[in-house]
Amino acid sequence: MIELRGIVKKYVLGEETVLALAGVDLFIGRNEYVALIGPSGSGKSTLMNIIGCLDSPSEGQYILNGRDTSSLRDDELAIVRNREIGFIFQSFHLLPRQTALQNVMQPLVYRRMPPAERRERAAHALEKVGLGDRLDHRPNQLSGGQRQRVAVARALVGEPSLLLADEPTGNLDSRTSLEIMALFDALHAQGQTVVIVTHEPDIAAHCRRTIRVRDGLVVEDSLNPPRAA
Repeated sequence: MIELRGIVKKYVLGEETVLALAGVDLFIGRNEYVALIGPSGSGKSTLMNIIGCLDSPSEGQYILNGRDTSSLRDDELAIVRNREIGFIFQSFHLLPRQTALQNVMQPLVYRRMPPAERRERAAHALEKVGLGDRLDHRPNQLSGGQRQRVAVARALVGEPSLLLADEPTGNLDSRTSLEIMALFDALHAQGQTVVIVTHEPDIAAHCRRTIRVRDGLVVEDSLNPPRAA
């Protein structure tokens, strides 16, 4: 499903060229549950941006569901992001004046979907994450964990092939973090492909596979032992 071949990413900062990714080869199959882990500056965020079609490589190929995205125009990448990838961020990125239902409906607006269908699909996504009774609540009426669940529902509403989460528990306490990770566990069990970017080993341990990044390279790719029930 995800195939990266010789991915290099360079940034020019003034007179200096920074090598963020130094030739990454990676394959992630459908319905995998993967953690990308590494310290600050390792290249994991750059790798996430390329996997999420938020950035393009300087060299190499990125193939998503059989399509080479490496040379797509910005407008073509935007369509891929909307159709194929559901994003979840550390800071939730919810619209404060809109209800949970309206926030979750937002990605469907760009598909020109009829309002009634948008509402039905958004309500179903919120029920799926346990917030069927919070449709009309605004973000300031929800706990941090509930806000992240709204963000997960928004990511799921378009039925993406890939769920990509960037430090999804970074703003949550330990108990709420476990609840959110249990939600990801359940989504994976239902067949969703999930990639989580984190620097926390205990979060990575929820995933079935850990890919460790350092100095712009994949330095470890290992399967995790099954978690105790």
